[in-house]
This record gives sequence, C-alpha cells and structure tokens, in this order.
Amino acid sequence: MEQKRTELLREKTVDEFDVILQGSAEHLQAIRDLHAHQEAKRNELKERHGDVYANIERVKSELDALAAELHQVTAHAVSLDASFDRYGYSAHLRTKDDVSESASFHSGHPSASDKHNDRTTDGLRFIRRPTVRQYFHKGLLWRSAKAGEVASFELFVDLVYVGVIDIVGERAVEHPGGLSLLHFVIVFAIGWRIWSDLMSIINYFEIDDIFQRLNVIFYLVCLFGFTTNIAYAFETTYTSVVAFYITQRLFAAVWYVGTGIILPNIRGTMVTMAILVLISCAIWIGSIHVEWPNQLALIFVALAFDAFGGVFLIYLVKNAGHKTFLNAIAKYFEFFPAINIEHRVERNNAFVSLVFGYSILTILFQSRASFGINAFFGKGVLGLIQAFIFNWIYFEIDAYHIHVHAIRRHAVSSTVWITAHLPFIMGYVLAASTLSRLVLAHDCADANQESLGEHYQELSEPEVGQALRWFYCCGLGLALISMAVISFCHIHKRLANARLRKRPRLAIRVGVAVVIICLPLADSLSSLDLISITTALVFFVLALDLFGNSCEGDGFWTGGFGAKEKKDCVYTANCKMGRKRRRELERAIQNREKVSLTDLLKRSSSMGSVESEESRAEGWHGGHY
Repeated sequence: MEQKRTELLREKTVDEFDVILQGSAEHLQAIRDLHAHQEAKRNELKERHGDVYANIERVKSELDALAAELHQVTAHAVSLDASFDRYGYSAHLRTKDDVSESASFHSGHPSASDKHNDRTTDGLRFIRRPTVRQYFHKGLLWRSAKAGEVASFELFVDLVYVGVIDIVGERAVEHPGGLSLLHFVIVFAIGWRIWSDLMSIINYFEIDDIFQRLNVIFYLVCLFGFTTNIAYAFETTYTSVVAFYITQRLFAAVWYVGTGIILPNIRGTMVTMAILVLISCAIWIGSIHVEWPNQLALIFVALAFDAFGGVFLIYLVKNAGHKTFLNAIAKYFEFFPAINIEHRVERNNAFVSLVFGYSILTILFQSRASFGINAFFGKGVLGLIQAFIFNWIYFEIDAYHIHVHAIRRHAVSSTVWITAHLPFIMGYVLAASTLSRLVLAHDCADANQESLGEHYQELSEPEVGQALRWFYCCGLGLALISMAVISFCHIHKRLANARLRKRPRLAIRVGVAVVIICLPLADSLSSLDLISITTALVFFVLALDLFGNSCEGDGFWTGGFGAKEKKDCVYTANCKMGRKRRRELERAIQNREKVSLTDLLKRSSSMGSVESEESRAEGWHGGHY
C-alpha cells in the first residue's frame, strides 16, 4: 500500500509540494483519489489476467472466512484481549456475539464505517426480554465480547449505601462495647446483602428498559426504609428492619422465578436461587418471634445462609452430572449465569472508593482558633494519610500487574475474593467511624477543646475509652488482613529480580496487622500516639510493598537519572518538497529552531499532500532531545 501511494505521488511534480492537515477536506479528497487509483489498478489487472485474478480472489475470500472462524473459535476478540491482559487468559472462554457482525466485517463490505455513520437506534420499551450477559455451558464460559460497564444508577445506589454505612458506624461508636459491636456486625451484614442482591442481578442480566429502573427504585425504597430503622433495630424497630429486608429479598425471589419462566435454559438455577431466598426469609421471620438473646441463634443461621447459600448453588451446579445422586437434576443446570468480571471488578472498585472517601468525611471538623495548626489538625492529617495509603495499597499495589484475577482463577478463589470484601469494608468502616472520635479527643498536648467549633466541642472527650481503642485497632487490623487475603487470591505477574516476593510481603502485612490489633493493650497511649503509631505501621506496609516491587540492580531512589538510563530520542523522516523549502527546513532543524507548520502553509501557494517515510537513506535527521 505504501509503495503504490509513493508511485502515485511520484507522478506529481517533484519540485512543488503541498501540505494538508490530517482530517481536513483536502486530506479526505486525497485519500479518495488514492482509493480511485487503486481501484483502477485492480480493474486493469482483472482485464489483463482474468483467470488468475479470479483464482486469487477466491483463495483470498476462503482465507478471510477461515480467519474469521478461527478468530471466533479462539475467542480473541479485541475486547476479550483487553480483558485477558487485565484479568488473565482463559482457554474455556467463548463469545456469544452475533456471528453476522463478524461475517459482514470480513466480507469486504464497509460495515464498520456504516455502523459509525448510522444514526438510527432502538426505541425505549417499558419491558424487554432479559438477556443473560454470560453463562457456563458444558465447561465453557460463553459471554459477550463487550466489557460490562457500570451504569449511572449503580453509582447512585452506592451513594445511598454510603448513608447506611455512616449511620451504622456512628451508632456503633456512640456507645462502644461488645453489644454495640454485635449490632454493628449484624446490621452491616444485612445491608451488604441488599447491595449484593441488586449488584448480582445487574451483573447477570442485561436489561435496558423502564421496568428495570422501576425495580431499582423499589430496591432503593427498601434500602431507605431499612436505613431509617437501623439505629434502634435491637430496641424497638427490629421488626421493621427485618420487614424491609425480607420484602427486598422476596421481590428478588419473584424476579428469579419470572426470569426462569421467560428463559427456560436457566430455569433450574433461577428456581433454586428463589428457594434459597424463601428459606432465608423463613428464618428471618422466625427471629422476629423469638426474644433476645435467643434470637441471635436464628440471626446468625440466617446470615450464614445468606452469605454461603451461593456456595451451595455453585457446588450443586459443578457436581450435577458427576455425582450419582445428582444425575436426575443435571439437565436443569446445563446453563448457569456467570459473573461478568469487568462489571464486577469496576463496580467493586467504585464502591471501595466511596468507602475510602467516607473515611475522610468522618475526620473533618471546624476550628475556631486563629492558628489552626494543633494536635486536632495533626491527627486529622494522619487519618487522611491513612486513607490515602489504604487506597494506594488496594488499587495500585494489590491490583497491579495481575496475571490471573481471582474471579477467573478458580471458583474457590472467586468465592474467597468476593467474601473477603465484607470483613475488609466492615473493619475499615468501624475504624474510620472510631477515628472521628479519636481526632476530636483532647487527651494530648496542644489539644485545647476551646479551639474547636461549638458542635465539635460537645463531641470532644478528655480521654479515649478502651472500647474505642479496640474498635479502631481491630478495625484497621482486620482491614489489612482482609486485603492480604484478597491479594493472595490473585496470581500476579512475576517481577524479575524482585527485592521481595509477594508472599513474604503479605506475611509481613499480616504480622503488622496483628501488632496493630494488640496496641490497645498499651493503656498509656494517647489518641495522638495511637493514630501516629498506626499510621507509621500502615506506611511501613506501603513502603515494604513499594520496595519489594522494585528490581535488584536498578536505582530505587534515582532510577531514570543515571547515565545508563539516559537515552537520546532520534527521529528521522523523508520529505518530498521543493529544494528551496527543503533547504530552509533542514537549516532550521540543524539550528534547533522551532518549525511551524502554519508558517509553511502560509508560504505554500496551494494545498496538497506531503509524503513522509521512515528512511535514513533518503531522509534527514531531525535531531535529539
């Protein structure tokens, strides 16, 4: 193609040249001229060598068809290649996209161009037939080649859930103790189940209609009703909390059954999920009619059933047809909805980001001192640094250079990865809620209560209770341990000559977490001492990870500034132009002067084209920088 373009351009006058801007009308016309020229060449060859040309075209069409089929079988679509690069390759992955699209693309017709130029689209409908995004069938994962995107209403749901986190955390630290911690765990786990149910339905199915948005509104109403009753859930509003929760779950069960009727291929899975929901709701209803503390037995059975019911379903699906006692139901589980890894990870990352942002809001306060740099400000800054370090570790250390993601690695690693996020977020929220009380405490030097705003003076305490210390340290320690488990579930790419491997770093991180959990045993530590020590330990974990991910023999502190790393960038080009213009351009480049394309355009008498090639034999050296 480049050689034919050169032949066409050589037919023009060499002494004169024109410059055109890429994307302009002149550029488009030049391309059309080249296209017409090539078509004329093809027609000439067809007339002169008719039989040979027909054979070549037939072989070419067969090769294109085979290439398209090979591309489809190996499932190496562009989007999937990006997914493989980020989450790991899977030989059992196939695409279920419409084959007609790839066929039209490889048939020689400009279908891609028509697709971008076509402005028509489908109209909105009140209700559409749900489409399974991805599913397992006979050991293969069939999915769309397109990556799942996080919808705007999902972020809206996450923001509402942050309100739940705020109320649950504040309620836990209002009267810290073993009972408040127990209430915190129960209520947080229930709220997490509501969020997970909606996330799973959106992840499994692609439903872009008005009815789906109405379902989301119903979920939000249930979540709002649940939130307004959680502060006094174990005093007077427990029945209301459970009622809103089981209403949401029963609605999900009805939706599962309806989807199973519409989509018979996954009917067995949908009916089983509905049965699991009904069993869970029966246990929760039973807990309403049992007095405290005996109802705790039913509550924890229900929580365990909600958390691990999906594990039972996965076991049922994986062993159907392999176990003798499950052969009778194997035909109902030939198709099983799977997780869209892109959507699940992006949704999870968005939610974790909101949790980290929430931790910053808890430490904000107002100062009325003329000079606000004091112990309150120092503790707040340390809390800010902590949140930033956690964000750094989670997103840029543990999720960096992943070779195989936990979801794609194995069913066990996927389950552990999903489950470990509950204690991770729960522990971090508990620590962040407690940190707000530690920042306002005036139990250390340079912490004058009068320097705070009136509202924050009421919240300031002369000393930090032992329960708050345990809440704060155990929350941070649990978050660090959970992050280590999450990172361990992935298979990361190996770094050549790494200073410290992944497993030793994670082992040290767990050890640091244990040290943080044991800090409340030192009663003499003030709030400033406690925050300072925990921040230093968390920073040590980050520094260890950063140093461990560097290579031996490379400059860690000044990498890229040494003589070995310094390299000059050389660029070459061959410009076909008039001799006078070329001498001017060469003289300007040699003198390291700035060359403006606008000036060249002004000097030129007409618009045309410039042929640029990477050729040192005929070209000029543009210099170094």
